[in-house]
Amino acid sequence: MNASTNSGGVAIVTGASRGIGAAIAERLARDGYAVVVNYASSSAGAEALVAKIATVGGRAIAVKADIAKADEVRRLFETTAEKLGQPTVLVNNAGIMKTVTIAESTDALYDETFDINVRGTLNTLREAATKLAEGGRVINFSTSALAMNLPGYALYTASKAAVEAITRVFARELRGRAICVNAVAPGPVATELFLNGKTDEQVRHFANMPPLQRLGQPGDIAGLVSFLAGPDGGWINGQVLRANGGIV
Repeated sequence: MNASTNSGGVAIVTGASRGIGAAIAERLARDGYAVVVNYASSSAGAEALVAKIATVGGRAIAVKADIAKADEVRRLFETTAEKLGQPTVLVNNAGIMKTVTIAESTDALYDETFDINVRGTLNTLREAATKLAEGGRVINFSTSALAMNLPGYALYTASKAAVEAITRVFARELRGRAICVNAVAPGPVATELFLNGKTDEQVRHFANMPPLQRLGQPGDIAGLVSFLAGPDGGWINGQVLRANGGIV
């Protein structure tokens, strides 16, 4: 199967039960993809999103899988193929962001951060290497915080630096299959993940940092993913696209 257009395509979106992932799933469903709404724990959110997509004529299923566990990721891809067909797009949106200074960091937080953000990405790419359709798309997630050197973000940005390196290498490893592999690196986006634990003053500070003077919205990122997943993104490969309103 060739996935050069989105008509009839199948997209796996990890961590899609809420926030940016949910916006991406909705956008890709509108674009004509059958969508796998992956989740690790929020079954209610995932099922609600599937129902929402169905009400507007889209096609979606919810599949539980902890991307940090290789056997569960394998089952995610198998379930996708069985219920919707061969996957054509993989969006590695799932991730965690817990801020702490280096001095206060723990082995447990390091393990959790790298297990989900790095090992989880590797697990899905391993499956995609043999199971993604010719001409498909892989869209990983990094962060614009990587270029901002913010105190407290060392573990998170280090994990995303690894994702960026993996993205560039994987693009070259898939030579000959017409599969584009890129990463999206959002700046601050108004989601629960970003807003949790921040004061109103801190939120205003981040909103005023980019020249456009606002926080990103999930739809801003979903639009970029839609572009990369679609036919117009077919000449972009091995790149990191920073969607941040000019913050860096």
